[in-house]
Amino acid sequence: MGAVGRIFVGIELPADTRQALAARLNAELDGKIPGRVVPPANWHVTIRFLGEVGEVDYDRLLAELSTADLGRPFAVVFDALGAFPRSKRATVLWVGVSNGEDSLNRLADRSWSAIDAIGFPPEDRPFHPHLTLSRIRPPEDVSRLISEANPLRVPARVDAITVFRSHLRQGGARYEVLDRIELTDN
Repeated sequence: MGAVGRIFVGIELPADTRQALAARLNAELDGKIPGRVVPPANWHVTIRFLGEVGEVDYDRLLAELSTADLGRPFAVVFDALGAFPRSKRATVLWVGVSNGEDSLNRLADRSWSAIDAIGFPPEDRPFHPHLTLSRIRPPEDVSRLISEANPLRVPARVDAITVFRSHLRQGGARYEVLDRIELTDN
């Protein structure tokens, strides 16, 4: 049995949401995002990174996620900027979610339960819904940038979770959609 690759589960953003976010960010930040900027084609919300996954575990993952009660589709709004680990010494600049955060947290909890049932190592950090805009090395103070940026207020609909494969390469990662598990109204 072979390896499927570096896998993570997340929320794929529709093209119109990525375009609207890019336009709002450009207007707010005048194209001045510090660090190594993540291209809009790679924008997503990570639910859980799983690392290298073999074929058997991948099939089990899909089966478990496909039969889990992940909930109904819902709306979110991408809104304020934030930073990890903190704005005064940021290594990641991100966009957070305002409306729909509770629904995203429930979806993450249900997804994590399905993933944990397969036996993947537990996640050591709590889920914090965000979309990574850039990675900043060395760390920078972005507190002024964050405090001066107006809310973005870009809505999106979450109607599925997506299983991605991450291809690491020089110049940044490329993400490949492997499978989508639709949220249902049942």
